[in-house]
Amino acid sequence: MPLLRIAYHPSYSHPLPVGHRFPMEKYELIPAQLIHNGTVQPDDLFEPGLATFGTITLAHAADYCRQLIDTSLPKAMVRRIGFPLSDLLVERELRIVQGTIAGCGYALEYGVAFNVAGGTHHAGYNWGEGFCLLNDQGVAAAWLVNEGICSRVLIVDLDVHQGNGTAQIFNGNPRVFTFSMHGQRNFPFRKEQSDVDVGLADGTDDSTYLKLLDQHLELIFKQVEPDFVFYQAGVDVLETDKLGKLALTKAGCRQRDAMVFHYCQSADVPVQVSMGGGYSPHIRDIVDAHCQTFEEAVRVYD
Repeated sequence: MPLLRIAYHPSYSHPLPVGHRFPMEKYELIPAQLIHNGTVQPDDLFEPGLATFGTITLAHAADYCRQLIDTSLPKAMVRRIGFPLSDLLVERELRIVQGTIAGCGYALEYGVAFNVAGGTHHAGYNWGEGFCLLNDQGVAAAWLVNEGICSRVLIVDLDVHQGNGTAQIFNGNPRVFTFSMHGQRNFPFRKEQSDVDVGLADGTDDSTYLKLLDQHLELIFKQVEPDFVFYQAGVDVLETDKLGKLALTKAGCRQRDAMVFHYCQSADVPVQVSMGGGYSPHIRDIVDAHCQTFEEAVRVYD
């Protein structure tokens, strides 16, 4: 079994007001299920610290970061984010970002690493949106490049929603290549421009999805020749997802994950994985689909 390193902290399950639609409980259930199934061991989990102000401003505007940390964001921005702002929530976001950054180091050493949370791809340079306050993979990509650790970073975003914040942060940046494959008619309704965008029709099934993904990954890996990959592995592509509009089965979602890992492994490129969205009515469907991503990494990298 490969050595997996997985960022997790109890604050990932930070409670929200009763009735809030975001399934925070999945962040506690995913590691518990992975350990129960024997996919990982408790020692595979590590608790990240807090990302510093200097680090998050590698990808975000300083004024936005100050207001976020001071919990003084304008009310309109808080509504756009969709979470009630609090010190505990900001601490949670800083831990998620640091978990992804630490995961980069583990991925460079072991080939693959995970963050149980993250994939907060709707956070742009000076704004948050859609349950995303800071862009964890965006900050980590900027950190890798800024530190001179990597020179050609590829972000593969397969959440059902376009990675608009990621696209906006790295627009025109030749060191970070952004690829988003998402529901064309889904949120965000004002799309940003990734280096490659693949907008999918409502109801796209396993066969169509996997064929398109294979074609684009083959071309992008040849074109970019990345030395590091970030994978946003949202499971809101499932047919059961109440916000998704696509029609992938759990088996199709598993094949998607395996395909990404095979491309990374074949190219001998380390990959950091953040889990992204998932909004199926039954929490078991969300947790099962996320756990499949870890299972496929174990299988491919064994």
